[in-house]
Amino acid sequence: MNVGIWEMWDRGDVISHGIAVVLIVMSIASWAVLLYKVAQLLRMKAQGALVARRFWKAESLEDGAAQLGKPSEGNPYQRLVEAAREARKRHDDASLQEALSPDEWLQRCLGVAFEEQAGRMATGLGVLASVGSTAPFVGLFGTVWGIYHALLGISAAGQSSLAQVAGPVGEALVMTALGLFVAIPAVLGYNAVSRGNRSVLHRLARFRHELHAYLISGERRRADAKRRPTHHELVAAGEC
Repeated sequence: MNVGIWEMWDRGDVISHGIAVVLIVMSIASWAVLLYKVAQLLRMKAQGALVARRFWKAESLEDGAAQLGKPSEGNPYQRLVEAAREARKRHDDASLQEALSPDEWLQRCLGVAFEEQAGRMATGLGVLASVGSTAPFVGLFGTVWGIYHALLGISAAGQSSLAQVAGPVGEALVMTALGLFVAIPAVLGYNAVSRGNRSVLHRLARFRHELHAYLISGERRRADAKRRPTHHELVAAGEC
């Protein structure tokens, strides 16, 4: 008995063909989203390194924003800077000055911009989560339908030997394997991208607070290496 892929496809019906196509589409969609999100995370990590290397060394906020590249490149750090610059300009309105202090208005605008960036980074994770959770059940449905379809064929033929049963049932189980093959990379990719997003958001939140402090106090928050360590830090490091 031939049990190749094309032989299995020829023996299938419309429903089994549809289930296989759905699983293939789900696999292509999950891999496309996963590759895009990985490229996005790598780009954002490079942009974070650029901030530490160039932005805080600039002479002014405008020069620092220019060092981060063009706004069309999707740099979340630059979008926070642009939101801060826009907030500072809009607070010159007399009505805003009476309602909110510069500190409160800037903090609110930076918070809104940060939440927008967090929402953009979460885009696509729903596809990975949906594929990872539903693909095994789609494959299982294909297996159940394949076994049902095979048993109907065996019953119509009037034969019940082991060879007549094992072949169709084994072919039906391929659907379950295909569902797992689609789901496992989606689940692993979802976990990896979520962990990477948390790391980037942590750096972005720190930059947001440093930018807020810089605009309010007029001083850059330099790296911790320039700060004199406290007595408790020296004790923890074993130097005291």
